[in-house]
Amino acid sequence: MKSNYSELGEYIREVNERNSDLAITNLLGVSMEKTFIKSVANLNGVDMSVYKVLRKEQLACKLMSVGRDEKLPVDLYREQEPSIVSSAYYVFEPKDKEELLPEYLMMWLCRPENDRYIGFISGGDVRGGISWETFCSLPIKIPSISIQKEIVKEYNVIQNRISLFQKLINKLEETAQAIYREWFVEFEFPDENGMPYKSSGGEMVWNEELGKEIPKGWSYKTLGTISTIKAGGDKPKKFSSFKTETLNVPIYSNSSENEGLYGFTDKSIIQKESITISARGAIIGYTVLRTVPFVPIVRLIVVTPENKNNLNYLYETIRKFTYEGSGSAQGQLTIPDISSYKIILPDIILLQSYQKFSHLITQNIEIYSKENQKLTEMKELLLSKLATVKD
Repeated sequence: MKSNYSELGEYIREVNERNSDLAITNLLGVSMEKTFIKSVANLNGVDMSVYKVLRKEQLACKLMSVGRDEKLPVDLYREQEPSIVSSAYYVFEPKDKEELLPEYLMMWLCRPENDRYIGFISGGDVRGGISWETFCSLPIKIPSISIQKEIVKEYNVIQNRISLFQKLINKLEETAQAIYREWFVEFEFPDENGMPYKSSGGEMVWNEELGKEIPKGWSYKTLGTISTIKAGGDKPKKFSSFKTETLNVPIYSNSSENEGLYGFTDKSIIQKESITISARGAIIGYTVLRTVPFVPIVRLIVVTPENKNNLNYLYETIRKFTYEGSGSAQGQLTIPDISSYKIILPDIILLQSYQKFSHLITQNIEIYSKENQKLTEMKELLLSKLATVKD
């Protein structure tokens, strides 16, 4: 261990408070993105008294498969009201908060270098896990408490801005979905007088195949008849994890992290605005609107509308796909699956109007997303520099 590092165990202690009186019912887990998530486990017949209590400024982590995943699932609990976590988690806290801030500790454990180190030292376990004792032997560099406070303050400014932009993105997405539902599900799009179509007596016609009425002039078609549908290919021979002057075309893979960004190359395969769909794995059906030229790689299906006025409408429609294998590691979507999917297709004038309106929403989402990408890079840089901070 480097001379200016200490062992983590010198500064933390395990907390083993149990929910013996069953007073706490809010059960949490920790995701690979290092955030607490509400548990969806079936708790019928489960003895909740053995679950561990989690209080403000305590951390929880799971050490069972950190080597296999090469990530430490850990988060700092910030709420006033306590929650509980499974007994498979370790709950811990700084021994002295005047020596080690919980927020600084969390920042240190979020470092990518920390994840890689844990993955390296877990190599002897067939499941990729490490013991609590091994976890406590992790190196940590702890500057003075005043410097820790400055670092945490700087980090929180970035994180709060990211959270603000994400809330704006979520609000814009909710607005787009609400308009889609009102226009294309409830058929209350504005008529030539600006009034809601269906409730104002707009003409509806019976569609035998759908078994319901749809607005006059609308049709029911397969996605393959109005789009070009392709599968992603192999990774480009020339690519990098970083954007450069020449390598500036994004490569997208089957992942929801950073919308699937895998790296960058110099030549695009898809030139037109398109929609990608994750075809396999636990995120099957994950759909992203792509507005710049890109390269799709394996496990992605790309849908390119023949008419660009269909783009945002198709994106919102495809997002509502339901698939029997969705969420399963064994699930798989194929080009024939997507091509044969039938959708209601509104008249072209309405689609043009919707595309113009929804495009403004998409542009704003992209602006906030790019800002968040830059802020995330700043956050990761700050985390990486923790190892170089001087006392």
